[in-house]
Amino acid sequence: MGQVAYVRHDRVGTIVMDRGPANSIDISFVRDFDAAIEAAERDTDCFVVIVRSNLSEFFSGGGDVNKFRENAPQQNTEMIAFLHETLNKLTQSEKIYIAEIDGHALGGGYEIALACDLRFASTGKYRIGLPEVKLGLFPAAGGTQRLASLIGPARALEFMITGTTVTAEEALLLGLITRLFAEAELTEQTLAYANQIASAATQAISKIKRSIYDGFCTHQSIGFAVERRHIATLFASEDVAARLTTFIERRRPSSADQ
Repeated sequence: MGQVAYVRHDRVGTIVMDRGPANSIDISFVRDFDAAIEAAERDTDCFVVIVRSNLSEFFSGGGDVNKFRENAPQQNTEMIAFLHETLNKLTQSEKIYIAEIDGHALGGGYEIALACDLRFASTGKYRIGLPEVKLGLFPAAGGTQRLASLIGPARALEFMITGTTVTAEEALLLGLITRLFAEAELTEQTLAYANQIASAATQAISKIKRSIYDGFCTHQSIGFAVERRHIATLFASEDVAARLTTFIERRRPSSADQ
């Protein structure tokens, strides 16, 4: 299996992310994710798609910081634009997408979950959040728009400007996830829910989704363009370059640790 793959059982499809060690997002990952979505969209026998990780500790750790530092600012901005296009396919789809979160969902990783229609998570010792501001960046893969729509502008602003990360239990209280299950039950419960929806009035469900998104999110396309413009400025800034370098240096083990 590649970094991201699509499989189906009955009327429920699954997009599986499997790029160790953290499902970090770079241009090749986005290409594979986009291809998996296209496969799901072409599958007329599928109505519900579960997005999950094949890794034990991460749903996705977000953007590949090493690649951010290595790339030219324009390359990073182009990757964000492609990620916008890819994630928008989830919200524009007639199908229902469910994020199954059982590990860290941070930055762009949580933005993948935000682009899904529903977010089911397990209890566990992992974090959910949008900490990009600590790198001098911000959630530019749709995060500013989708989180504000989900929990309101003021709460979303406070969450993003502090770079706060929370537990799954706290995420449920804040409205960041839809449902919370015991770790051992998450996959079973998510699949049961997906099968229930897939065997229901699917045409009506599709129209409900489209009515909500086409009405409530009319101006999000403008917001996405604003995200791309502002993130391009930040990727070109000396502050971000310095913060990325500091972050990477802090993660490297010292000689005493080796």
